[in-house]
Amino acid sequence: MLKRLSFSAPVVAPLLSLLVLTACDKKQEAAAPPPPQVGYVVLHTQTVPLKAELAGRTSAHRVSDVRPQVAGIIQKRLFEEGALVQAGQLLYQIDPAPYEAAYEQAQGNLANAEANLISLKSKAERYAELVKVEGVSRQDYDDARAAYQQGQATIVADRAAVKAAKVNLDYTRITAPISGRIGRSSITEGALVTADQTTALATITQLDPIYVDITQSSMEMTALKRRLISGGLGKGDAQVTLKLEDGTAYPTPGTLKFAEVSVDQDSGAVTLRALFPNPEEMLLPGMYVRATVEQGMMPNAILAPQQGVSRNPKSDPIALVVTADNKVEQRVLTVDRTVGDKWLVTDGLKEGDRLIVEGSMKARVGQAVTPVEVDLSAKAPTSGSGK
Repeated sequence: MLKRLSFSAPVVAPLLSLLVLTACDKKQEAAAPPPPQVGYVVLHTQTVPLKAELAGRTSAHRVSDVRPQVAGIIQKRLFEEGALVQAGQLLYQIDPAPYEAAYEQAQGNLANAEANLISLKSKAERYAELVKVEGVSRQDYDDARAAYQQGQATIVADRAAVKAAKVNLDYTRITAPISGRIGRSSITEGALVTADQTTALATITQLDPIYVDITQSSMEMTALKRRLISGGLGKGDAQVTLKLEDGTAYPTPGTLKFAEVSVDQDSGAVTLRALFPNPEEMLLPGMYVRATVEQGMMPNAILAPQQGVSRNPKSDPIALVVTADNKVEQRVLTVDRTVGDKWLVTDGLKEGDRLIVEGSMKARVGQAVTPVEVDLSAKAPTSGSGK
């Protein structure tokens, strides 16, 4: 006959507790979720051209007011308003009659003085021989020699008078001082003009090439110079591109010519001047434009996709990266500007970092994750924003 086994209460209770704990642990292990999956891109250093988009206005390359240099009546206007004129082209004709008379009179005075000089010269030479044998007095000889020298001086003055009269006669032909497009005429035929009048007869503007004056804050220029001095920028062509008032791109790039040597005290800005070809005269003086200026090349730069950069409560830019042991690490960044749809990061990220660009909302700092590399080039670009 079998004997019935019996256990006391102090022995049964611990065994039951152990069985319950073991079952709970197995349930927890079965219910533990897998590490969240995040998408990342590997960052690489590259040489990045630095550009700044600045406001600017167009300015004529050369502007010249057409003014009379002698007084007289306008006989003819020999150009069409708004036409393209060449340097030296005849624009207005002032009545030349009084200036022709003055020129001819000056020529006559010169001819008379030259004829008189022949007689004075002969007399001075004869007296020079006679005074040696006391044929004439010393005083007569001195007078003859002085008269001859005065005759020479008269010829010099008369030649200058002829030249001045010729200049005034030439000034009756008012010509274009520069090549360019001429504006409206302020006078018509029959009008009286004077040499000292304040009103220009017309204005010529040279539009090809054309200047674009750009303003940049002195702080940005100081930062740029600091990077240049420290060797943080390489050399690059200082090219400038334009966007017109309607947002369309101007087809031809220009070149940066110079920057002002002083800062405007009211705006704190420095003026940069660029020169653009303008053969079609699409750009006119006074137009508002947006200019993109190349400021150099930054070697070994890190460009981080904007979707991988956010901001903390202090508004500092931050990023999440996947460490070597597949855990999430947060970095505080220093960013310079946007380049396309990426941030130019100057501190906080380095070559080879795995930057999380997808699934960052599911990842916590220090948490293990399942990293998956993604290709952002196949996705639609994210629009850039300011710093």
